[in-house]
Amino acid sequence: MRSIPLLFLTLAACGAGEGNRAAVAQEPAHPAITPAAVAAETTHAFADDSQIVRALYVNRWASQSPKRMAELIAIADSTEINAFVIDMKDEFGLNFESSDTLVKRNAGNAGHVPHLKEMLDTLHAHHILPIARLVTFKDSVAARNNPQHVIRKPDGTPWRDKKGLTWVDPYDHAIWEYDIRVAVEMAKMGFGEVQFDYIRFPEPYKSLPDQVFKDANGVTKPKALAQFFRTACPRVHAAGARCTADIFGLVTTVPGALEIGQQWEELAPLADVLLPMVYPSHYPHGSFGVERPNSEPYKIVYAAIHRAHERDIKLGITAGNHVRPWLQAFSLKGMTPKYGAAELEEQKRAVYDAGYDGWTLWNPGSVYEPFLAGLEKKEVSRKKPFVTKTK
Repeated sequence: MRSIPLLFLTLAACGAGEGNRAAVAQEPAHPAITPAAVAAETTHAFADDSQIVRALYVNRWASQSPKRMAELIAIADSTEINAFVIDMKDEFGLNFESSDTLVKRNAGNAGHVPHLKEMLDTLHAHHILPIARLVTFKDSVAARNNPQHVIRKPDGTPWRDKKGLTWVDPYDHAIWEYDIRVAVEMAKMGFGEVQFDYIRFPEPYKSLPDQVFKDANGVTKPKALAQFFRTACPRVHAAGARCTADIFGLVTTVPGALEIGQQWEELAPLADVLLPMVYPSHYPHGSFGVERPNSEPYKIVYAAIHRAHERDIKLGITAGNHVRPWLQAFSLKGMTPKYGAAELEEQKRAVYDAGYDGWTLWNPGSVYEPFLAGLEKKEVSRKKPFVTKTK
């Protein structure tokens, strides 16, 4: 007999096709999501103006290496770093051994942190906040295991991106349930924050076929992503963690929605923290009047984060750490300058001048030694009073 895919079981059990929140595998039903509940539970329920988070990204391979984790902990012990963003669900599947019989069917085959509880205990002992990064809709493992829940082409076959990968459908409530169950498990395990990445639709390149979403029912992409957070965040909060989101850097300055569905005004009121990826190397020539953005890290980061702060104020969001940008701790081949401590210091200064204190460093290989001279020895608040006029 053929095995039934995980998400089919979830869909059948919870009635996700109709948006219901009934019991899954004999678990108690989740409370209904109402506008009042959203306002009370999801709008910065865990935002703490006194908590400064300055983090390093830790990929799955580094997290699985006791030697590398010891080296990264030593960096945190001797600098202002006080948090790690750790891959716990990425394009290779899960990076932990799930206790959920449904979730672990999408584990993948790239291994997992061998002693996760002990690792979390160690991080807590060193006063390092563990943050679980969960790749959400660019999930090739779940897509492969559950082909009935992927984005389609007009002819009904699976849609693939430029790298040939299939994506799960961001409108599909069974996919939501799967990701939320992973997030809740992470929170209960001891992660203080769950960070949803790839919380977006794939780019609709003209060279690729149209994307077909069978469950869209006239709902726009930004509204669908917002509804995901209205559904997910109360459950993450109830499990004891913040509910945060990684977004494109352009979202802070583009007035409407990007084609991938991310829009500041839709997501900002729902996530405890938004983390725009404001890597200067990723901005096109001429952005903010800067001919070579990679060579002007201060100007790019300041312009992007200052605009985010303005938009938060307009929305009535005053949480002092609601915006925590991803900063560039890597160099792109062929681009100058090569990034090091000086470029990191410029990006940090831009964040502080834009009125925020927190940031996260992205290096895909989790190699931060070239940037150590750009880190302070202790965590000290550096943010400046916010001013509305631009520089």
